Amino acid sequence: MKLARFGLVGHERPAVVMDSGERLDLSGYFSDWNAEFFAQDGLVQVRQLVSDKLSELPRIDTSARVGSPIARPGKVICIGLNYSDHAEESGMPIPAEPIIFLKASNTVVGPYDDVRIPRGSQKTDWEVELGVVIGKEARYLDSVEDSKSYIAGFAISHDVSEREFQLERGGQWTKGKSCDTFNPLGPVLVTPDEVGDPQTLSMRLSVNGLERQRGNTEKMIFGCDYLVHYLSQFMTLEPGDLISTGTPPGVGLGLKPPTYLKKGDVVELAIEKLGLQKQTFVASE
Repeated sequence: MKLARFGLVGHERPAVVMDSGERLDLSGYFSDWNAEFFAQDGLVQVRQLVSDKLSELPRIDTSARVGSPIARPGKVICIGLNYSDHAEESGMPIPAEPIIFLKASNTVVGPYDDVRIPRGSQKTDWEVELGVVIGKEARYLDSVEDSKSYIAGFAISHDVSEREFQLERGGQWTKGKSCDTFNPLGPVLVTPDEVGDPQTLSMRLSVNGLERQRGNTEKMIFGCDYLVHYLSQFMTLEPGDLISTGTPPGVGLGLKPPTYLKKGDVVELAIEKLGLQKQTFVASE
């Protein structure tokens, strides 16, 4: 199943995208794909509703804006240096434990929305990542295997970063990750049954048509299930929380010489089974 949200910013309607491409408007039955929805076994209810009333559900026009497939999450948790080939590119050792940092939750925007380059930025960078959305409260999970049942689904997560803010302005990663519009998400949230093994997904990113990143989630140092279990030992993961699981090689910071985004650049991202994203980078207002 593929969840999505369509409509103007702040007025998105919850929907399901069928394999045919049809967009079913479920706003008459659910207020949003938010924490309350996931906590109340909403995915089960959606499956039943679509099965019972497929022909009755209104369709959403293909011209409608595509929003983030989930409402604003309570937390956006990011994992740094989580691909072995990216660690090699960065000249850094393989982490013994996951490197964790938080990103402001209001960075989450639609997959085709413009991304605003911050005022004064010279080092805005790209990062294609596999996003994991939590489906129910996870606290002190007993095992990695238990984690599977706590995952609502997967989506493309673009962890846009400002490297000067991140690395040269007091060593605070959060400030380089939390600028407005810095986390395009979607276009859809795909449930685990349709994704299969999340550790075998190919991924890529291009800038102005030039491929910059190509990788596979098999190169993750810490897999999705492990990350959910690990994070639950330090914080309560709540329904609708987003985990961005790290990026493969090819970020602008790692190029020789380093290369960064500028006004007018177009970035396209794709992850196998999860769809495509495309953003134009614009000057911040």
